[in-house]
Formats: sequence, C-alpha cells, structure tokens
Amino acid sequence: MFRRIGGIRDIVLVTVSEGVGTGVFANGKLIFGNRGMAGEFGHAPLDPSGPLCSCGRRGCWEIFASCRAALRYYKELQPQGRAITFHELLNMADEGDSCAAQALEKQALYIGRGLQLILSGLSPSLILVSGDITSAWHRFGGVIENEVARFALGGALPQILPTHEGEIARLRGAAALVLQRRSGPGRLHEPDRGSHVSPKRKRVS
Repeated sequence: MFRRIGGIRDIVLVTVSEGVGTGVFANGKLIFGNRGMAGEFGHAPLDPSGPLCSCGRRGCWEIFASCRAALRYYKELQPQGRAITFHELLNMADEGDSCAAQALEKQALYIGRGLQLILSGLSPSLILVSGDITSAWHRFGGVIENEVARFALGGALPQILPTHEGEIARLRGAAALVLQRRSGPGRLHEPDRGSHVSPKRKRVS
C-alpha cells in the first residue's frame, strides 16, 4: 500500500475503534496544534441534539461513527438481543444477519459524513482508515466513498484507503499524535473511555 502513496504530502489518518481519532499530515509535516489537539475531528458536532458523548458534548462525530455506535444501532434494532462485541457484529453480518448489516451500514454512512468535515477543512489527497472496520472494508468502503462524494466541494475527492496495524507503524508520528490525545494533559476523555486507539498501539509510537 505505501508504495501507492509515495509522494503524497497531504494525508489524514483516521482511526475508528471505540471512538474516532485522527492524525494530520499537511505538506508532508505532522500537525500538532495547541496542546497537540490539532485534528480533533472525532469531537466535531454532527448533530448538537444527538446522543451525549464522553467529552460531555452532544452529537460528536464519534458518537455516530465509532464501533460503539454500531453496537448501539444493532441494539436499537434488536432490543431483546444479548450484548455482543463489535467482532461478533461483523461475523453476524457476514452470516446473513440483516440487523447487523444495517447497523454496520449506518456506521459507515456516518463515517462518510464525518469525513466531509475533514475534506472541507483540509482537502487531503489521501485519507487512510484504520481499525477493526478495515477487516470488513467490502461493507464500509463503498458506503463511505459514496457519502463523501455527495458533498465534495468542486469535485475534489481524495483517495480513501483502509490500512492495517503493521502499516500504521510506517506512520509513527500520526499514531503517536492519536495516542497523545488519549493520555496527554489536553485529553478530552477519561482513560478508560478513550476514543482513539487501543493501548496496544503504543508499540508503534
């Protein structure tokens, strides 16, 4: 994959897990911002009247686009169902569970809507997506791309590609920035409710 992004200098790494985190490269340089908070798109509001986010505000992108959100959508469709994990949700969709498939499609739709904020604000050439959803990119990729294309300004569409754990190691700076927001002094979340990446990703910082 990374041979395919050679020479691209404007890249946004989006991590979708229990929340949504981003790392931003502009003109080949990692952007930190004040207190390392540049690129906090996960807490940009999509709907101020939406559900309460862990940051204390309502309707943030991550409350609609995270893996937790997909589980919430499934619970709304199957209120009597047992508690499941996101991996189970993916498996259930592959096994033909229509409610699981609908929940994942809704998550993908909101991922695409949030990417519109990134596209409008930064106009990157490439958006890399990481997290558990990449293992089901056949469900997410098309929905995300279509939603982004609906509102692209001037037809300036970026490449949107999935990436994986080993490949993120080649974007150490971006991964470190995402981790910094999880544990640094300017964090928006409690440690056990961080919205960006799992603790094991500290191996790539």
